[in-house]
Amino acid sequence: MKRILLRSSKSPFQTVTVEEVLQQKIGGANLGNLVFSDSAYKMLDVPDTEITLAGFQNGVPSAEEINEQYDCFVFPFVNAFRPSYRAQLDYWTDLIEKLTIPVMVLGVGAQSSLDYDLAPLRSLDESAKRFVSAVLDRAPSIGVRGEFTQRYLNHLGFKDVEVIGCPSLFRYGRSLSVEKDTAELDTNARIGLSVTGGTANELGRIVMDNHDRYPNLKYIAQDIVDLDLMYWGDTSREAARHRDMPDQRSHPLFRENRVRLHLDPITWIREMGAYDFVFGTRIHGNIASLLGGTPSVVMCHDSRTLELSEYFEIPHRRMTEPTEEFDAAKLYAQADYTALLKGHDERFDRMTGYVEKHGLAHIFQEGQDGGAAFEERINSIDFAPPAEVWSDDDGSLGYRIGWLRESVRSLTKKQQKAQQQQASLEKKITQMNKRLVALEKEAKMSAYRRARRTSGRALRRLGLRK
Repeated sequence: MKRILLRSSKSPFQTVTVEEVLQQKIGGANLGNLVFSDSAYKMLDVPDTEITLAGFQNGVPSAEEINEQYDCFVFPFVNAFRPSYRAQLDYWTDLIEKLTIPVMVLGVGAQSSLDYDLAPLRSLDESAKRFVSAVLDRAPSIGVRGEFTQRYLNHLGFKDVEVIGCPSLFRYGRSLSVEKDTAELDTNARIGLSVTGGTANELGRIVMDNHDRYPNLKYIAQDIVDLDLMYWGDTSREAARHRDMPDQRSHPLFRENRVRLHLDPITWIREMGAYDFVFGTRIHGNIASLLGGTPSVVMCHDSRTLELSEYFEIPHRRMTEPTEEFDAAKLYAQADYTALLKGHDERFDRMTGYVEKHGLAHIFQEGQDGGAAFEERINSIDFAPPAEVWSDDDGSLGYRIGWLRESVRSLTKKQQKAQQQQASLEKKITQMNKRLVALEKEAKMSAYRRARRTSGRALRRLGLRK
């Protein structure tokens, strides 16, 4: 029996509620992470293999337990090479350095600007070197999402780097079919939109233009903060706070109940399969659509979305283009999926070859079932429907809960700020006390030296000291 420890926060077969997702932070901050971790799980789910989930940090076994109980640690990874992720990256490096079992990284990525500038990553260089060195001490190579990440690691001095993309698009192996059902979209088309908060100044305008033009457009959210807002609400309407971005309950997409968030990749993929078109800045939101067979276009706002789109040859546009270029019908008409489909087999062989090089079996090998047992099992499970916005048909209860939520958050922020200030003051007091002790010691030594000099002069005058 092969025992694999997999970095993931949820099994593909586990059903969850909204409350569990919020409380346990399933998927980390972004449920899009489950799209690639589920695909990795399925790929490795062969007979005589036992897969155990490690979580993202909470509940991860100690290095001693991992070495004793498992044969390999598999990391379906995120855009881990970014300065804001340094603490987590160092955490995983500390753990990997203590492991004696093999490690396999499935598609780690770097994050920078659209022009693939390495300068913003400079402060992360040492942490990245430690991580990659630790992995390569336990693996024949490290798999990255695209050529930009490969260039970054080559720049750091590493050669055993393979571009393998992300396991998400290989959920169904060689099977991938994306077709346009109509030559053009009309205003009644069923459209999905996914966006990342704060990615571009004009993004809100793009959201509103498409909202106004397509009455059947829905916002497909995927962040924990989105789910939190959908579940608890806020006071934005009553306070007359309005933004073009869909991050407040006052936004038309929320008021019109045109927001959905899927708790499980399988329901996400199935529902996207019923849409006519999906577009937006979220790479795995678009991949869920492609897995469902629905045309999709990625709005690239950084290197991580761009390098995956370029590697898989997913139709994409850079967010530097004028906002009028991001009309859903225009994006749909201009998108061509020939290259995506034509290159899929070669990319699939590269991914599976990488897995085999690490000594692991997978469901797509000769003699395996290609995932039939996995699909039969997952199709027998009744997963929760996508989360919707909490209805306001409850008098003032929604406002009251929203007010309490915002008040608690405000107080929590103030408390955290006060604690930081207290910690800073305590540090300064400690430093001042150390300085005071040093000054007192120095003062005592100075007094002693003055006394010795004075007594020495007196003794010399009396001829008692030479």
